[in-house]
Amino acid sequence: MSIDPSLIQNQRGVSLVELIISMVIISVGVVAVLSTFGVSLRGSVDPMMRKQMVAIAESLLTEIQHQPFTYCDPDDANASVATSVAGCAVAANSQDVLGPVPVTETRYGNGVNAQYDNVGDYAGASSANGHLNNPIDDVTGNAAVGYTAAVTIAQVGTIYGVPQNDALQVTVTVTHGAESFALAGYRFRYAPRY
Repeated sequence: MSIDPSLIQNQRGVSLVELIISMVIISVGVVAVLSTFGVSLRGSVDPMMRKQMVAIAESLLTEIQHQPFTYCDPDDANASVATSVAGCAVAANSQDVLGPVPVTETRYGNGVNAQYDNVGDYAGASSANGHLNNPIDDVTGNAAVGYTAAVTIAQVGTIYGVPQNDALQVTVTVTHGAESFALAGYRFRYAPRY
């Protein structure tokens, strides 16, 4: 039995150089694929932080918007009947000036006239100035580690064709590290109804 010489030439194997080149090409591809896993793993935490920031902002905004928005502080004797700031029993109880009324009110105050009881009371409240806990916490007092919040309130009534003081834009900004999330809502005054 003899072997045809043309078949021997067609059955040559892979040279060492070709094998090394193919291994280099495959290893570069594998390194590129594996490096994307690192990026995706680092980024996989961000959606959870974002979701927690959104939940905190929504919760705080809802809390603020559910407060009364009257002409007078709810502790004022005429709060439920006043149809203007002039109707307040005590002029200092006007809610047209943003900020806590009285100035000693806080989100967590104890006692009479110690806790925020009107939308405008939250103006300027933040974790930094102590009017909101630092870090922010839930209703049971458990801290949401690393999350801080700040509230800004602007009078925007003329945009909607009502007196400037009768509409408020409430913006809640929640921060965690270098990330922040802001959520805005609006509250209109229907006084004397709450």
